[in-house]
Amino acid sequence: MSDHPLSSNLDDQLAAANAGDRTPVVFVHGLWLLPSSWNRWAEVFAAAGYAPLTPGWPDDPETVAEAHAHPEALAGKGVGEVADHYGEVIAKLDRRPAVVGHSFGGLLAQILAGRGLSAATVAIDPAPFQGVLPLPVSSLRAAAPVLTNPANLHRAVPLTYEQFRYSFANAVDEEQARRLYETFCVPAPGRPLFQAATANFNPWAETRVDTRDPGRGPLLIVSGERDHTVPRALSEAAYKKQRHNEGVTEFVEIPGRGHSLTIDDGWREVCDTALEFVRRFA
Repeated sequence: MSDHPLSSNLDDQLAAANAGDRTPVVFVHGLWLLPSSWNRWAEVFAAAGYAPLTPGWPDDPETVAEAHAHPEALAGKGVGEVADHYGEVIAKLDRRPAVVGHSFGGLLAQILAGRGLSAATVAIDPAPFQGVLPLPVSSLRAAAPVLTNPANLHRAVPLTYEQFRYSFANAVDEEQARRLYETFCVPAPGRPLFQAATANFNPWAETRVDTRDPGRGPLLIVSGERDHTVPRALSEAAYKKQRHNEGVTEFVEIPGRGHSLTIDDGWREVCDTALEFVRRFA
């Protein structure tokens, strides 16, 4: 446990990060999760001497219950708007942070790194950016609850338990899958999935990443071996594009893990993998 009390309030987190000499670490969540999904990670990084921050996407509800009660608060958010929001948070820090993101948060982390805003970046099962070409069948099935209805572009879309079981919790047992669904899963804006699906046909796609910026800094891409939503083909394609950068670019596969690898009972292995990388460079 950290000697520094952790707050869920972003202003408190910013003040704590700027009050001392600890390197900030900004955690970026993806679709169907809230900032609270990073709470255990924040404790680990704080205990290791970092200043963790867990900003939400714009208008994120505080709790899972609130998100289910008011899904409209989550609707309509796009990748560009959310990336700019995190950029504004980072601009309030006195020193450049490390950035750790999962799923669409992993995409956002790479966008921020490409803008020169990150001292070291860990992208875990990252959603594909413009130019990542594979279209795995499992990814299409995982995205189907959103993409099969064009009206979902403007909505926040919940997952049924069966959909969550396939897209997030396929690599854990039934008891754990249900617990994860009830504890963490919230409706998610449909817009980012439509943006990712059309990115390779749109020269101005908001999911584009500057992979060659010399200020990108060190980057680790983490892939869960059994991930249905972002299988290795997607993570590896992102790695192959990112490794042309002059900065350090590394790839790690976590055996036997699905898309829930940041929140399920094996989260600590993934957290320690990210922490080890951040320690080396930030």
